[in-house]
Amino acid sequence: MTNKIFSSAAAAVADIPDGASLAVGGFGLVGIPAVLIDALLEQGATDLQTVSNNCGTDGFGLGTLLEARRITRTTASYVGANKEFARQYLSGELEVELTPQGTLAERMRSGGAGIPAFYTPAGVGTVVAEGGLPLRYDGDGGVAVASEPKEVREFDGTPYVLERAIVTDFALVHAHRADTAGNLQFRGTARNFNPDVAMAGRITIVQAEEIVAAGEIDPADVHLPGIFVQRLVEVGRQETGVEIEKLSSRGEDRS
Repeated sequence: MTNKIFSSAAAAVADIPDGASLAVGGFGLVGIPAVLIDALLEQGATDLQTVSNNCGTDGFGLGTLLEARRITRTTASYVGANKEFARQYLSGELEVELTPQGTLAERMRSGGAGIPAFYTPAGVGTVVAEGGLPLRYDGDGGVAVASEPKEVREFDGTPYVLERAIVTDFALVHAHRADTAGNLQFRGTARNFNPDVAMAGRITIVQAEEIVAAGEIDPADVHLPGIFVQRLVEVGRQETGVEIEKLSSRGEDRS
């Protein structure tokens, strides 16, 4: 069996070239492959095209690559409160493809399953299907590049829009546990987009909090089979930050 374990995150991402496309797991600050992202920041690859639910936050996750001007295009379903993301998008420095959240997940899953395209009702009757969604601004408030119309077809009297699957050069994933064969177990909501992201990458790189011997993860607890995983690095326990902190007027509740 091929050895999938790498000695460090730096070694695992060392061959990611300029211009590579990357699918990246996580939702907000949960399930982010932050160790791999930091290693890629240090590695220096640029002109990256990312696919992720959101492009990190200011100073964390993909937000660090964004701040370093290393991302030129991103496909996402949520912009969030990342001020640098908004600035680069509106100034024409960053190309952005916005897509419905469920559609994004299915586009990545389909890519890994060998399905080139699929029909979905999400986005029918909107700019998602009809085109005109700004992909890139010109920096003066105008649209430099807009999305093209997509095929819409009726099934049993209901319209559906055709969406293309996503396959990327690399995928960066966070897992709770992995075994040496690459079988993955995710924990709670950190599972989020990570299984779909892992399927979408031609080369999938996983940071796992713990790596155990093959067979130690109960088959019923395997959330993603090792066939989708090419590289593993053990990173130890990872803490999740608080993206948005809210306090009640009496200061009793915190989330």
